Amino acid sequence: MLALLGFAMIVVFMYLIMSKRMSAFNALTIVPVVFALIGGFTDLGPMMLAGLEKIAPTAIMIIFAILYFGVLIDTGFFDPLVSEILKIVGGDPLKIVLGTAVLSLIVALDGDGTITYLIVVTAFLPLYEKLGMNKLILACIPALAMGVMNLTPWGGPAVQAAAAVNVDVLEMLVPIIPSMIAGGVWVLLVAYFLGQRERKRLGVTYIDLDLSGEIAATLDTGMDASIKRPTLFWFNLVLTVLIMAALLTGFLPLQALFMLGFAIVMIVNYPNLQDQKDRLHAHAGNILTVVSMIFAAGVFSGIIEGTGIVAAMADILISVIPDELGPRLTVIVAILSMPFTFFMANAPFYFGIIPIMSETAAHFGIQPIEIGQASLLGQPLHLLSPLQGSIYVLVGLLGIDIGDHIRFSVKYALGTAVVMTIVGVLIGVLSI
Repeated sequence: MLALLGFAMIVVFMYLIMSKRMSAFNALTIVPVVFALIGGFTDLGPMMLAGLEKIAPTAIMIIFAILYFGVLIDTGFFDPLVSEILKIVGGDPLKIVLGTAVLSLIVALDGDGTITYLIVVTAFLPLYEKLGMNKLILACIPALAMGVMNLTPWGGPAVQAAAAVNVDVLEMLVPIIPSMIAGGVWVLLVAYFLGQRERKRLGVTYIDLDLSGEIAATLDTGMDASIKRPTLFWFNLVLTVLIMAALLTGFLPLQALFMLGFAIVMIVNYPNLQDQKDRLHAHAGNILTVVSMIFAAGVFSGIIEGTGIVAAMADILISVIPDELGPRLTVIVAILSMPFTFFMANAPFYFGIIPIMSETAAHFGIQPIEIGQASLLGQPLHLLSPLQGSIYVLVGLLGIDIGDHIRFSVKYALGTAVVMTIVGVLIGVLSI
């Protein structure tokens, strides 16, 4: 009975989100409460608090990571990088596509697709148009880069996966760094292939262009020039490198690192208190949207665990999964994550399906963290999904059809996911 109640809850939860009858926040909060009450559970307060306590450190990290990278972008941190890359690529179609990939992989480190697409497209669109290059390439490459770099600890999918299986996000991600590196190499290889193809199609290897105008134009993305801090570029770079190094070495907890980093970058770049308030207000909306959903996910996971619903559902799955497939659940989850994250939003996948798979895998001796890791490897396909908002920013900036973009890019995104999964198997993160 409890398992049937759980499966009904998941169906209702997915329907409400995918049909847009409810926001992810409302569905994550209300649906488990309603179904728990139907199941006769009335003492939900302790369950909800337990879920919130588990998710609180992740929410804190997200708040200050968004603020840190948001302030860096406000300062014009990426402007010199854009300028230098444009000078290097010149009028060579191959170098232009490779430059698109390099800039995309670097800018995508902030985990925000909208910002990545805005910076990369604004920088390179004048060159693509002047040479008559295929704008679908300029849509494809940043989307592929986001599919890899979206797995950073402050990226949405990583946080959701960690919350779904109740593990530390950094502990979950460090073992799959080789898969992310392989994904980045794949993006560069795709860029090289498409660049070579554009060379042949256009019949040119280099066109001498006067890039001074284009470079100046790319650095004007509508941001108020008064908030940029070009003289502090090197300070911001050194601080960011130190934070990344401390992150990888575990010098401080992630939450403390970004709190400290944000405080320093804000004080140095915007010593005036009013300027600091303005920067906080500029990023408050984005923070509220993300963090409110993270806390709602804590409520969701707290209730389905506290009531025993997820365990009952897992027992049903265990009874139907052949014993010989049990030890291979990590690879199965990695493969399933490719179509699932394309055809549904991240929230129903990570909070509706992954907890059940995690509980099921535990009966075969597979740790929850492994299921969380496997579930992330299909993310390159998710960045092409019409269900996520940043894709509309990308196609809007380029003036291309979303269907054309998906058809052009999907095979390369699938390649990214497959490469990352294969590397995960080779390094032993995914068991077979």
